[in-house]
Amino acid sequence: MNKRIHYYSRLTAPADKALIAPDHVVPAPEECYVYSPLGSAYKLQSYTEGYGKNTSLVTIFMIWNTMMGTSILSIPWGIKQAGFTTGMCVIMLMGILTLYCCYRVVKSRAMISSVDTTTWEYPDVCRYYFGSFGQWSSLLFSLVSLIGAMIVYWVLMSNFLFNTGRFIFNFIHHINDTDAVLSTNDSNPVICPSAGSDDHPDNGSMIFYANDTGLQQFEKWWNKSKTVPFYLIGLLLPLLNFKSPSFFSKFNILGTVSVLYLIFLVTFKAIHLGFHLEFHWLMQTEYFVPEIRFQFPQLTGVLTLAFFIHNCIITLLKNNKNQENNVRDLSIAYMLVTLTYLYIGVLVFASFPSPPLTKDCIEQNFLDNFPSGDILSFIARIFLLFQMMTVYPLLGYLARVQLLGHVFGDIYPSIFHVLILNLIIVGAGVIMACFYPNIGGIIRYSGAACGLAFVFIYPSLIYIISLRREDRLTWPKLIFHIFIIILGLANLIVQFFM
Repeated sequence: MNKRIHYYSRLTAPADKALIAPDHVVPAPEECYVYSPLGSAYKLQSYTEGYGKNTSLVTIFMIWNTMMGTSILSIPWGIKQAGFTTGMCVIMLMGILTLYCCYRVVKSRAMISSVDTTTWEYPDVCRYYFGSFGQWSSLLFSLVSLIGAMIVYWVLMSNFLFNTGRFIFNFIHHINDTDAVLSTNDSNPVICPSAGSDDHPDNGSMIFYANDTGLQQFEKWWNKSKTVPFYLIGLLLPLLNFKSPSFFSKFNILGTVSVLYLIFLVTFKAIHLGFHLEFHWLMQTEYFVPEIRFQFPQLTGVLTLAFFIHNCIITLLKNNKNQENNVRDLSIAYMLVTLTYLYIGVLVFASFPSPPLTKDCIEQNFLDNFPSGDILSFIARIFLLFQMMTVYPLLGYLARVQLLGHVFGDIYPSIFHVLILNLIIVGAGVIMACFYPNIGGIIRYSGAACGLAFVFIYPSLIYIISLRREDRLTWPKLIFHIFIIILGLANLIVQFFM
């Protein structure tokens, strides 16, 4: 359909609107979705020819809301890996770098003067400059980001479902699970699950009740890595096979509520725990990490996906009422996202009680540092679990559209095709939840991979090629954008050595 519309538009001069596709040919609004892999995925409320009627405030909030997501749970861990000072600097620098690359994406259509690009999206621009290679490579990296996000969601949903079930069991049987792991002894306990990871890798064991038959049966059938990931199959696999995900898009507000609640939770905990900071630039101490650590590329990998909105930013800005404000609104949105990540990351890291616990205890999902019996954390897990269960079918639908739509020309060729694809995606999530439930690692690998194309290479190469065709390419611009590409390559390669 996209190729047909473009073909019609090229039959006449750009100024002649005689062969513009009529409304009944353009996909209906309920079929138009935007997504950020670990942020929101939702249906556009209006998608018409030309520009929308959203104010700048609404546009800024939409960009912020689309970008914010589950990667926020790994930001404190990323700061711990980089060091407190280095982590804050890396977040700001990555925010500036990804903003510039996103700006280049926004301006990419305007640099094509020979064709009417009013209806184009970013994959159309890639196809214009790189041909079929640009189309298929953008599809590949887009699928990497989608499937990587779905794996992260499965790992997190298994985690949240496990802790929710354990909270209910402990509440009924009056069990205090903080006695099983290293923790603080106060009214707001913080735990260090990784302290016992050598002996209890699934962090699900409560050894001091080993003689309790009821508890033994519960732990046998309710295990974070051996049983709970499989329970989700019966719940989510049928939802993935729906022809249309319109019903799930109605719950997009849950993403905003979840992020706002996490901000409240972190603020509340920080007020009660206080700040625990010591500054040691290069030396590791018993309770504190140095300010500069060589593991900081792990944070850059996470942030590449955390700041990733390049695949749908053109679509979002099309709905902006004042197109001349696009760059300003995009910059403000990125600034707000950066401040949100800094707020969450700094507060969690600074308030983590050291001593008695070491800062190295900060988990890849910072909610794991609160016991399953913590009421506020229980509410956060419930919110996030339900939100992810509504976003997961949307991501599955988008993966189906991109893969089956390109290969078979039909997004629902048969129930057999759709079921096979969904079984592969779900199987990948189950395997990772059982054997590699490290969301920080999954996020940084998939972020560095998809970011290599959409964030670093494509925007820079397209800008270089367009300037070269106009004879406006200078050595400083060439060197600067080649440097950005090298940074993207280094960001991917270094992940495999950390």
